Order: sequence, then C-alpha cells, then structure tokens
Amino acid sequence: MIGKTIFDILPRAIAVLGGTVRLGGVDLLAMRGGERRRLIARTSAFIPQDPLTAFNPVRRVEGQMTDRLTAVLKLSRAEARERARKLLEEVHIADPDRVLASYPHQLSGGMRQRVLIASAFAAEPKLIVADEPTTALDVTVQKQILRLIAEMQARPGTALLFVTHDLGVVAKICQKITVLFGGSVVEDTDTASLFRAPAHPYSAALLAATPRYDRPETSLLPVPAEVIEATWREIAAVDARWVEARQ
Repeated sequence: MIGKTIFDILPRAIAVLGGTVRLGGVDLLAMRGGERRRLIARTSAFIPQDPLTAFNPVRRVEGQMTDRLTAVLKLSRAEARERARKLLEEVHIADPDRVLASYPHQLSGGMRQRVLIASAFAAEPKLIVADEPTTALDVTVQKQILRLIAEMQARPGTALLFVTHDLGVVAKICQKITVLFGGSVVEDTDTASLFRAPAHPYSAALLAATPRYDRPETSLLPVPAEVIEATWREIAAVDARWVEARQ
C-alpha cells in the first residue's frame, strides 16, 4: 500500500485519515488530484509486482513507452521512439526494435520487467518505487532484475524505495530499511544495523525466518503476544476512525 498511497492509486474502499506523504519537501496529500498527478508523473515512477498486468494487453510496447515520454518530456513521437529504443538497450535488451513492436504477452516475464524498468527511468525520475518487482519471476531472472535495478538506481539524483519481504534482497541493494508490522513502522534504521542487532521483536523474527544453509533446522521465532496486542489495538483505532469518516 505504500507505493499505491504515493501514486494515489489506492482502492476506493481505503481512505487516508492522517499523516503526510512528502516528495522533495512537498506534501502530496495536501495537493489537488490533478496537480498531484502531474507532479508525480514528472518526478516519480512505479515498478509493480506483476509485469504482465502492468501493461495494456492490446497495445504494443512502443506506444506504451512513448506515451510517457511525449507527455512528460514533451518529445515528438520520433524522438520518443528513439529514446525508448536507447532505454531498452540500457536494460540489456539485445533486440529493442522487436520488443518495441511486440505485444506484452509476446514477451517473457523477465523481458516485461526489463521494459517496465526502462519505462520507469524514461523521464529521469527523482524517486522510483519498486513494489515486490521480482515476486512473479523465477530465481534466475530475479537475480538479473535485481542487478539491473541496482545498476540503474546508482545513477545520480535517483532514489529507490524497494518494497519487499525478502531480507536477502534488502541486504544486497538497500542502504536503509523501514520495518512495518500491522501497518505501523516498528523500526527505521540502516540496513547493517538491522542485520547486526534488530531492535524490534518482529524484525528479529523476520531475520530468524530467513533460510540459511548453515542452520537448516532453525526454529521460527514467535512475536511476543503483547507486541501483537498493542499493534492490533492501534489498527482497531484506525479502523474506528475510518468507519466514522465514511459515515
């Protein structure tokens, strides 16, 4: 829900009751819908979990990539096509012309995700939100995509918000980590500190649940009951406010 909140694509049944979403010092929640969407389009990009459902199935890749380039960067169609072609080359697609002419279903999962990554970086955004971008891919392709995301994120001026439950991924590409439990932030620290000495029971349980070849019979750590009860009390309070707001 973090990415969907930033990009204003939450389901209608969900309401934002408080807090702020700041991008470059600007509170997105305080902006009007159209103004907010224009700012997000200029400064941010979203890499979703499922690379197939992210595309319009009846349009070729070229049109879906060039639409963003013409709208945000004000390029001509010819300029946008050439930029899209170069972007596909940058994400190591050997035959960009074939991919641009293809429909999404004609590409493999890994290829579709490469196209999405290229599209995300098309307008040189300040923020990339990647929402579990490797979940729908097999392990071999996951490694390639993670390497590619890290490579692209290393460009100056671009921040990456990577949403995942895979701490192995976190260890490879993230400098800072925020742990959420029951929808609430329970720990916010640098990645090295979390792996060295987690400060919250849920963080410790997540680390303990990570499979390790040198500890094949490690038991899962339970989260203390008082922590769970406190978290659910907070959730219940939020639910009550949501119901009141809807009424």
